[in-house]
Formats: sequence, C-alpha cells, structure tokens
Amino acid sequence: MSEQHPVSLSGSGPPEAILDPEPVGCLDALGEALALRESVQRDAVAAVAARWPRCLAAWASLGDLARDRVEAYAAYRVGYHRGLDRLRQGGWRGTGFVRWERFENRGFLRCLDGLARMAGEIGEVDEQERCELFLRQLDPTWPAVDR
Repeated sequence: MSEQHPVSLSGSGPPEAILDPEPVGCLDALGEALALRESVQRDAVAAVAARWPRCLAAWASLGDLARDRVEAYAAYRVGYHRGLDRLRQGGWRGTGFVRWERFENRGFLRCLDGLARMAGEIGEVDEQERCELFLRQLDPTWPAVDR
C-alpha cells in the first residue's frame, strides 16, 4: 500500500492489504460527533463525512445512524466504494486479505457489512450474498466478534 502499510507479498498465503490511516483529524471529529446527544448525532456525523469524504469510519457511522434502511444502504455503499478506491490507490489488486484485526481496515469492513445487511433488508438478496461472500474472502475469520 504505502511505505507505512505495504501489501504483504510473502509466500505464506494471499497478500494482506492494510488501508492507510483515516485522514488527519477526522476520527477526532467523528468521536466528538458521536459523543453528542442522540438527537443531533446523525447531522454531526454527516458533517464529518462531508468535510472528510474519504473517512470510511464516518460513512459507516452515518449508515449506523441513518433514518431509514435506504439512507443506511446509501451511506454504507458510498463508504464501501470509497474504501475500494483507497485500497486500489494503495496497490491492492482485488485479491488478498483485508482483515478486521487491523484498525485501519475497520471502516471499510463496517461499510461492507452494513451494505450486506441493508441489501438483505431491502430485498436485494443477490447483493447481500455477494457482500457476505466478499467479507469472508477478505477476512476468513469474519464475522468479527468485536465489531
């Protein structure tokens, strides 16, 4: 990926990708937004996503706080696609692990998991199944117990 987070090409198995850290400042702002009272959290998290659109944790949190399933689906899908973009920019070529145990990967995996759940809830079963399979391919230990 970057010099700090390379794609491992060891002979011991598929390569493992680690996303670069979230943009500077976004996790602090997200934490502040999530600490607000419930009635204003969603709008505060949306402001974080708008300020840092590459912040996958913000998109995942926005999906978690969505007003309905369609809004959640949309937020998770944006985070998923932004995550794919960041993975590819870092050298990931569509194969190999992106594991939950790496903190840097969690926003992306939360978005993919949320997308799978919301796809199922709106009746898009084929998308749900693709996302669930992709999660298990990225991290064979999925589902993560501490998500």
